[in-house]
Amino acid sequence: QVQLAESGGGLVQPGGSLRLSCTASGSIVSLNAMAWYRQVPGKQRELVAAITSGGSTNYADSAKGRFTISRDNAKSTVYLQMNSLEPGDTGVYYCNANVLVLRGTYRYLEVWGQGTLVTVSS
Repeated sequence: QVQLAESGGGLVQPGGSLRLSCTASGSIVSLNAMAWYRQVPGKQRELVAAITSGGSTNYADSAKGRFTISRDNAKSTVYLQMNSLEPGDTGVYYCNANVLVLRGTYRYLEVWGQGTLVTVSS
């Protein structure tokens, strides 16, 4: 089994900062691209930021200049540093990872965390 454990969500005032963390565990051969998604009620889950195993990053337009995604491969952990938070950033943030596992044969799996709630409000 492969699991993603997220932490760091909470309530923050507009203009504040939060740092989300997501750690992968389980029988992983390799941990490939990792990403953060956000979902609000009634809308589809949307990509916030992504990072490859080599460190290349990609951001949603709304996150550029305010959010920074990074990873520590030795700790199998991805981070999302969120600064200058706005009420529009409110939502449940999900960690996503593409992992290579060995289950008889080598397979790529798409794994999701349970989500962590971020609320930006005064």
